[in-house]
Amino acid sequence: MTTNRNGDPAWLADSIMFRHGAAKGRPGATHVLDHEVQGKYNYTIGPYSEPVMTVAPGDRIVIFTEDCFEGRIREETDKPSEILEMPFINPQCGPIMIEGAEKGDAVAVYIESIRPRPDRPGGTCCLIQEFGGLVGTTYTAMLNPPLPEIVKKIKVDEKHVYWSERVTLPYKPHIGTLSCSPEIDSINALTPDQHGGNMDMPDICPGNVVFLPVKVPGARLFVGDCHACQGEGEVCGVAVEHAAIVTVRVELLKGWTLAWPRLETEDFIMSIGSARPLEDAMRIAYRDLVYWMEKDYGFDRYDAYMLLSQVGKAKLGNFVDPKYTIGAAVDKKHLAMP
Repeated sequence: MTTNRNGDPAWLADSIMFRHGAAKGRPGATHVLDHEVQGKYNYTIGPYSEPVMTVAPGDRIVIFTEDCFEGRIREETDKPSEILEMPFINPQCGPIMIEGAEKGDAVAVYIESIRPRPDRPGGTCCLIQEFGGLVGTTYTAMLNPPLPEIVKKIKVDEKHVYWSERVTLPYKPHIGTLSCSPEIDSINALTPDQHGGNMDMPDICPGNVVFLPVKVPGARLFVGDCHACQGEGEVCGVAVEHAAIVTVRVELLKGWTLAWPRLETEDFIMSIGSARPLEDAMRIAYRDLVYWMEKDYGFDRYDAYMLLSQVGKAKLGNFVDPKYTIGAAVDKKHLAMP
């Protein structure tokens, strides 16, 4: 990967974040958000919790996240139903206030790195009763008995996830829950929606930029729920959950009003929708992508719609949470001006 003198990937110089952000790619101060600064974690995302810090556009934040169980599941003999106190799971760091952010703006979050916390080594996967894609749940009620509670503790380092003696997986971390505050609602941290939330989208990973709608002064950024790896859909409901050190850089795009989260990589752009049923999440994502191509890339709306029928890519975040998440993407090579 080609980098510039600041160590950033070269493509960022032409990214939406650097071209249109308030800091224009200039690095700012570095802040550390650890447990001492955070204090009590948040289990809802909204405008009512006490901010933990204020940062400026261009600033870097090093965030010490908990796993989604806040470290409560420690042994393979533990039973989640006896240890976890629903809905007090998926703890969030923040809220972080962004200077100058107002309703109608967008916050850009460039994910520089994610690495396992050395003081909290290892990851956790498990089966939780009435949770997952192939079982009856509160939202998909069935008479079938719940699956057995199984806990798997997994060695994790910055290169691999050691699933078993038979299977070793690459360490491919991402942020499961990334949000700015809704305007009036305080939403459970397990639920994705227009604010972002628990999207569980593997592309929210190091090297990529996520754009979130701003609905309240200061934006109120929340970060948590890092995964060491996860397949598309997160079918059993739990990834390899791990406590992590997340380094991000934040930027502010004044007047770039978004309805839903968006994402940019070196190779493609993506709109992200969350809803039930799954096809409605797909419709939300693709419609937003059509609007994006029309407004910012000069496409005729219906030509963009037809083009995406040929080259669009659908990426599944989760189909296990209170709302399901889909990303609709298009390669940048199809957006280039003649």
